[in-house]
Amino acid sequence: MPKRSKSKTAQRLASDDQRLPPKQSRVKHSSPPSSLCFHSPVSLFESLIQPMGTEQFFQEYWEKKPLHLQRSDSSRVSYFKSLFQLSDLQNLCSRGLDYYRDINVVRCISGKKKLLNKEGRVKSSVLLKNLVQNKATIQIHQPQRFKDELWKIQEKLECFFGALVGSNIYITPQDSQGLPVHYDDVELEGEKRWLLYSPTVPLAAEYSVESEERIGRPTHDIILKAGDLLYFPRGIIHQASTPAGVDHSTHLTLSTYQRMSWGDLLMDILPSLLSDGSSNDISLREGIPRRLLLGISEGLDTRRRLASALRCLAGQMESEMLEARSTNLKRDFIMNRLPPYNQQLLTPSEKIPVLKDTVCLRYKDHMVITVEPSRERSDEATELVVFVLHSLKNQRETHMMGDIGEGHDHIVSRGLQFPLSHLQAIRQLQQADHLAVAQLQLPTEEAKLNLVIALWSESLLDVL
Repeated sequence: MPKRSKSKTAQRLASDDQRLPPKQSRVKHSSPPSSLCFHSPVSLFESLIQPMGTEQFFQEYWEKKPLHLQRSDSSRVSYFKSLFQLSDLQNLCSRGLDYYRDINVVRCISGKKKLLNKEGRVKSSVLLKNLVQNKATIQIHQPQRFKDELWKIQEKLECFFGALVGSNIYITPQDSQGLPVHYDDVELEGEKRWLLYSPTVPLAAEYSVESEERIGRPTHDIILKAGDLLYFPRGIIHQASTPAGVDHSTHLTLSTYQRMSWGDLLMDILPSLLSDGSSNDISLREGIPRRLLLGISEGLDTRRRLASALRCLAGQMESEMLEARSTNLKRDFIMNRLPPYNQQLLTPSEKIPVLKDTVCLRYKDHMVITVEPSRERSDEATELVVFVLHSLKNQRETHMMGDIGEGHDHIVSRGLQFPLSHLQAIRQLQQADHLAVAQLQLPTEEAKLNLVIALWSESLLDVL
């Protein structure tokens, strides 16, 4: 799976703070009330794109074309400005941030990115000097690790999209540009001037810098002001700069849907699909022609044989004779995503479930269920088991930073393993608002109790 990128690869959200204070303020101001609704992932997204409706957004704009929403109401402007301001830099740097990993100092000169990073720990005084004297842009990687309100927003958005949501902050002085013309491999929303161009690679799967000779004239020339939101699909070529006469601008980008295409899903499910198909179809277990790997026997017959096998697998999947099981995409998402906001509240409910109780799952949006071969070493044939994986114990401090290990044991430590016979009962709990323990589709009372107690012990189940 791809490593979490620290570059700007995404769908973005931008909001501006234009005043450059002569000194870092030590006064903590009370935060303005939120203009977003956090009741549910859906309500959060609806409030984020107001006055645009969610259905219209996905029908007309998502992965299709840019959208600029101009919102100048004072409450929204105040709230967006509060998400990050230049005066936050001193406090942020006191946390022990490092160049490259946490912060980049960059400037676009003659269409090329010049990195002005130093080595080691970041000092706010040095950053401000670069901002004022060198007209450099300060890029802060994944500020949701430090800013609670961003954690709250991005955690809900990850539930809404079912995909990782990263963020970056860019502080750019007047009459300056931090990054050259480029496109991203993820989806965007932020006074900066934004120039957008038609993509050379629609819905691009890779980050790339483009030459100005190749991209043609801009399709959009937008001045993004505080409270505004700009969305554009991955692959849209863009550049952003702070206009002359504006001391500086600060914008926040929110990025999602990296490596979430149908092609990525196919790459994930094909190994298990082929494995299951081979166990049922002798033609898939027959040997390939001699010397095929040397290129001697490759030809029309080989292509026809492979195409026929793929059509057969597709037919069996469509008729539900074979199940399309996504494993790696689910594991990558649940292992790397943010934990629930206010993670310290994640403890089991006071009452241990018993057979007569009615129960419900907690944090359904933070759980995934996978069916895959058991990893336990055995001389017997490999059996399928059920994993209930969750993100309740994830570390906010490493979100999108690529610091999490890839080992199987590490992943299992964030969830539970059950026999395949428990799958239907687990799906019962997942689909129901509440359910009596006695109604679980398991053969014995002991099995029912063992299932709900295991989920309860992981803080995934409440007793009603």
